[in-house]
Amino acid sequence: MKKIIGTKEFYKGVLAIAFPIMIQNGISNFVNLLDNIMIGRIGTEQMSGVSIVNQLLFVFILCMFGTVSGAGILGAQYYGQKNMTGVRDVLRIKVVLAVIAMLIAGSIFVLFDKELISFYLHEGSDGGDLLATLAYGREYLKIMLIGLPPLAIEMSYSSTLRESGETKVPMRASVIAVFINLVLNYILIFGKLGLPALGVAGAAIATVISRYIQVAYVVIWAHRHIEKNPYMEGVYRHFHISWDLFVKVFLLALPLMLNETLWSAGTAALNTCYSYRGLAVVAALNIQSTIYNIFNIMFIAMGDAIAIIVGQELGAGKIKEAKDTSKKIIAMSVFFAFVGGVLMLCLSGVFPRVYNTTDQVRDLAGTLIRIIVCFMPIHAFLHTLYFSIRSGGKTFITFLFDSVYLWVIAFPFAYFLSHYTQIDIRLMFIYCQAIDLIKVAIGFFIYRSGIWARNITETA
Repeated sequence: MKKIIGTKEFYKGVLAIAFPIMIQNGISNFVNLLDNIMIGRIGTEQMSGVSIVNQLLFVFILCMFGTVSGAGILGAQYYGQKNMTGVRDVLRIKVVLAVIAMLIAGSIFVLFDKELISFYLHEGSDGGDLLATLAYGREYLKIMLIGLPPLAIEMSYSSTLRESGETKVPMRASVIAVFINLVLNYILIFGKLGLPALGVAGAAIATVISRYIQVAYVVIWAHRHIEKNPYMEGVYRHFHISWDLFVKVFLLALPLMLNETLWSAGTAALNTCYSYRGLAVVAALNIQSTIYNIFNIMFIAMGDAIAIIVGQELGAGKIKEAKDTSKKIIAMSVFFAFVGGVLMLCLSGVFPRVYNTTDQVRDLAGTLIRIIVCFMPIHAFLHTLYFSIRSGGKTFITFLFDSVYLWVIAFPFAYFLSHYTQIDIRLMFIYCQAIDLIKVAIGFFIYRSGIWARNITETA
């Protein structure tokens, strides 16, 4: 037990980094929850259309996350070495790669919006107006595309700030943005203060405005506090980066970018398998995932803590300490998942009732919430395991561990159940969660081998 339980000072240090991230994600997800409820009060088709588009945008967001995180592995280790030139160059590369990814994703969404949304629309026993759902989804997506540029820049800056230990500024920016988003949602969705009721379009406009405010706060703060962020000095004076460093960063970022893109696309594809059972399932899954995102913030933040703390220890050559830190944070994460699961279980019968939808959707959502609670500790373990392996630069292994597993095992399994059996959606959801036990065994074997714990700046 001593190997997985830390001292009081250890937990204070971890929470000093993780707590602001928890607050940021918690407030953001709580406002998303309120947004979801507001849209859900309009009707099932509106809620389903927005939910589908958000799943598609989730692919882009994780693509961006993979891009900046891959580069950030090297950035965190450079910061651990006090190499500000290295951190500065990595930030430049992040911005370039983020803009390229944004342009590619935006083009895909513009050209294939109808086809992408239609993947989720299938007739079921509940019926539902599929054409209305498609129309609401396309309306929402067109406006949300305007918010991609600030999202790309903000993620590049915020990830660099976190890698250098500055987690409070991204948190404050997020708090300001989500508060503005919440207020504007209420005004624009329902037509308050004399403005017309814009429905899903109002929700999208509010989100876009809040993203521009968020990126402005982060960027202005970073450039105005050079004494705290010395790597920002002359960051755009030129974009000359050594070819060797660019290749090194690109080779780190590419597997993670591909991994996060393919993983999120795989998750979206997995949801199309669930949606094959009808529009009621799409709505129920939206309700389940909304409350799940509130209660998973604790173990999600533990992954960021590993990326920062373990990454810096590896960069400083403290291999043994990095392994020890990783074990303790993983145990901490699983504990948080148990606590979050208990709280989420208590709300499983109440939360779906706040939506203006059918009893069928509400009952199904409550059941899916209770099912996902049982698997939260497994999700927490896998999440922190992934970040531990990734912190040492073993991005190709994480690519195999995450995306390849999803596309080779999890998705074909779900596809088979949805298309070639008549199994009830509840049992199907259980089976698709339980198959992750295979991933637990694979990940634990990789982690125990210790091959991930290395200093990758030595040849940079």
